[in-house]
Amino acid sequence: MKKIITTVSILLMMTAVNAQKYELQHLTDPSGYQYDSVKNDANGVRIYTLKNGLKVYLAKNEDAPRIQIYIPVRTGSNQDPADNTGLAHYLEHMVFKGTSKLGTQDWVKEKALLQQISDLYEQHKAEKDPEKKKALYKKIDEVSQEASKYAIANEYDKAISSLGATGTNAHTWLDETVYKNNIPSNELEKWLKVEKERFSELVLRLFHTELEAVYEEYNRAQDNDGRLVNYELMDALFPKHPNGQQTTIGTSEHLKNPSMEAIHKYFDTYYVPNNMAVVLVGDIDFDKTIKLVDQYFGSFKYKELPKKQLPVEAPMTSVVSRTVKSPSTPRLTMAWRTDSYGTKEARLADMVANILSNNGEAGLIDLNINQQQKALGAYAYASPFKYYGNMTMAIVPKEGQSMEDAKKLLLNQIDLVKKGDFPDWMLPAIINDMKVQRLKGWETADGLATTLYNVYIKNVNWEDELNDINEYEKITKADVVKFANDFFKDNYAIVYKEKGVNDKLVRVENPGITPIKLNREAQSPFLKDILNAKVGDIKPQFIDYQTAIKTDKIKDKKISFVDNKYNEVAQVSYVYPMGSDNDKEMSLAVSVLQYLGTSKYTPEQLKGEFYKLGIANSFRTGNDQIIITLTGLESNMKKGVELLNHWISDVKPDQAIYDQTVKTILEGREVAKKDKTRIMAALSNYAKFGKESRFSDVISKQNLESIKVADLMSKIKNLNKYPYEVFLYGKDEKSLKNDVKPYIQTASLTAPKAKEYPEPATSGHVYFTNYDMVQTEMSKVAKASNVNTKDFGKINVFNEYFGRGLSSIVFQEIRESKSLAYSAYVSYAPSNLLNHPNYVTTYIGTQANKLPQAVSAMNDLMAELPQIPAQFENAKGSALKQIASNRINRTNIYFNQLALAKLGINYDIRKDTYAEIQSLTLPELTNFYTGQIKPLKYNTAIIGKKENLNMDAINKMGDFKEVTLEEIFGY
Repeated sequence: MKKIITTVSILLMMTAVNAQKYELQHLTDPSGYQYDSVKNDANGVRIYTLKNGLKVYLAKNEDAPRIQIYIPVRTGSNQDPADNTGLAHYLEHMVFKGTSKLGTQDWVKEKALLQQISDLYEQHKAEKDPEKKKALYKKIDEVSQEASKYAIANEYDKAISSLGATGTNAHTWLDETVYKNNIPSNELEKWLKVEKERFSELVLRLFHTELEAVYEEYNRAQDNDGRLVNYELMDALFPKHPNGQQTTIGTSEHLKNPSMEAIHKYFDTYYVPNNMAVVLVGDIDFDKTIKLVDQYFGSFKYKELPKKQLPVEAPMTSVVSRTVKSPSTPRLTMAWRTDSYGTKEARLADMVANILSNNGEAGLIDLNINQQQKALGAYAYASPFKYYGNMTMAIVPKEGQSMEDAKKLLLNQIDLVKKGDFPDWMLPAIINDMKVQRLKGWETADGLATTLYNVYIKNVNWEDELNDINEYEKITKADVVKFANDFFKDNYAIVYKEKGVNDKLVRVENPGITPIKLNREAQSPFLKDILNAKVGDIKPQFIDYQTAIKTDKIKDKKISFVDNKYNEVAQVSYVYPMGSDNDKEMSLAVSVLQYLGTSKYTPEQLKGEFYKLGIANSFRTGNDQIIITLTGLESNMKKGVELLNHWISDVKPDQAIYDQTVKTILEGREVAKKDKTRIMAALSNYAKFGKESRFSDVISKQNLESIKVADLMSKIKNLNKYPYEVFLYGKDEKSLKNDVKPYIQTASLTAPKAKEYPEPATSGHVYFTNYDMVQTEMSKVAKASNVNTKDFGKINVFNEYFGRGLSSIVFQEIRESKSLAYSAYVSYAPSNLLNHPNYVTTYIGTQANKLPQAVSAMNDLMAELPQIPAQFENAKGSALKQIASNRINRTNIYFNQLALAKLGINYDIRKDTYAEIQSLTLPELTNFYTGQIKPLKYNTAIIGKKENLNMDAINKMGDFKEVTLEEIFGY
């Protein structure tokens, strides 16, 4: 690789984001609450510690009258008992099931039955005789049926959705369990009331049905290549530490033999205030918020935590090699064990990872492997955990390339780091990119809140997190070279992911669960109180695009400008009203451009120049649009615009590079035909559109090989001769206009006419593709009526009420009641183009032997729209609150307007949607369903292992046809 001399621009750039020194301050608010803040923290974070030890992180973000909330608990799979792996994760599921007040019709009767179920599980766990275990499980199922008569499923979700919450979820990982919500700011006290109740006690109701859902999640994990490789990698890196010895999902044996007593004990041990935090970032009043949090969470009792001594790993002194197999394309992953988050070694490992691979821009792997197409793809990254971490490299070999040759390519890049054979500008450019990414990440409530919960989990002080960037700045090239030579030896773990039959699959047997009674219309007194409690309304704000977007003209080009009120990161976008429908070769031209340089710069130098400026470029080719975007520091945008236009106008065709790109494209197509996710996407598209679709209308191998790169690049060079418009986002409108003005030409070319693709009626066909996997996935799609914006309100409420989300009817019935699938939904998706049809999609992911039952249950649900007035009102209220509390800001202002224009609309359509929902009744929604959804005919896409299918049941769905990969991909 050629070294690039440090330029004046990098020095100018580095002054744009000045280093700050962050110092801790101990302050007291007007109400007497003491808190910590950090001097020079632009985010204004306050950190309180309640008397019971609960940490509370507060920060303002006034983008919208909403609050992003996380409740992190410092416990995860690493704290699981060795004989009960998966416990923390399963507990996470059960915390959604309510308490003695929330989720029950008669707690006294239900409690006695739950205790009986718990005792039966202990007997089941201790029993060794398989037949006796089955008998016990049958008894568990019987008692669970009785207990379910008193349970109210999903009451927590109903309570939270009634607030207008979005993003309700949770996750478990090594040392963390994190609960998530985003709520309107006026609903804070009601949310606190619900969460106080939820975390006050653990009630393991509907236990065995949720256990079956976890089985399904376990099966999904087995069909995930990333998890397959990661499990082996972590096991090799951490032969003693639970990082590698206890997966989050747990072992199948432990899942099949749970202990309710052990889960209660775990909850009582770790779900205590001094092991938890509350993170709230959004439209908050600091003083009022901390009072409310203390009022509701301050009553939890402090409890000493057990002192758990985690194993210490001996240094790795040799290569640990593993091999796994699956039907997908071969790949290789290697990793070195590093020190924990926040340590000097972790920062040095992260710096090396960035030198190797920095957002696909100018790292050694980016330029020496990906840019030169020596493999189908390669990357590096660092993952520091609370305890230990790793620095990972991965590569997907080309066809005919051996794993060993691929490994050498990666190790060669490490050797370059050891020799210091990387440009001097690289370290300061990496630091600056870190600062830019921090600015972009923390400008959103979710970005800042995510960082704060990570800080809590990893037990890092906020001032240390802020100062971390200063510690990175102290790292010199000599430090990196010394570290690389000391650290990177034959002391790594390597996993060879080969193509073949996965002999490690564990097929968890369906234990046989009788569907439970859901009691959909029942409501506990606690839920009624939440629903009846009145709060001041948030008034919706609908954006006036004409005033929010300033427009101008340069020559014949429309220039739109939106003011950035937040930070120094600017954006320049060129929007061309033509795409692959107009010219199929345009997306190919854009792909090839990424591998070409100019008369002034080699391709590698060009990437380096952009990276030095802190400017990222992206080229997106859609069906009807091409959008070229520059994002980065506003102070460097002029140079970024100049460099982009130089690249486009002076691109240097190279037939040899093009020919190599074609080979890479063709190999990439073969990779896609081995990947389960992409096969399912192709199959679903085939079910939707048939043989003639955009997806399968690809440039043939013969045509790819006959194209001359000079002709292809003429398309790029002529881009600025077509009509387009420019979008500017930043602080200085005049300066940004002056940046783009010199390169704007009056249009002299017109776009080719767009090809029209048929959108045929769906008519009851079943398309199947064979794939060796544990689960079976099924997607049914129906062509509906053409888009009508007057139906957006009904569609919104239908999805909320019936088809999507934890409190939807489909989720409750398919998963909660019958345990027939981990994932199931129905979605009505309106078209984003005027005069084009909407589509209704149903999805089920489950074990093959449960698919007929799941399909039958879905069909029963969709025969008539279920009539549950209370749930309808809840869904309606939630939809209204979401619209009222959401705001369109930043670059979304322009791109939302652009999307609305495709529907023939020049105003904020949410105003009409809100009004429609306000007056919507359940009979009106039922009429919409009966007229617009019920009569639809579906085509079905199914992927799975053919020998596991119940063909009698499948044939009842429609005309069955097994389709080849060539048919669905078009090549």
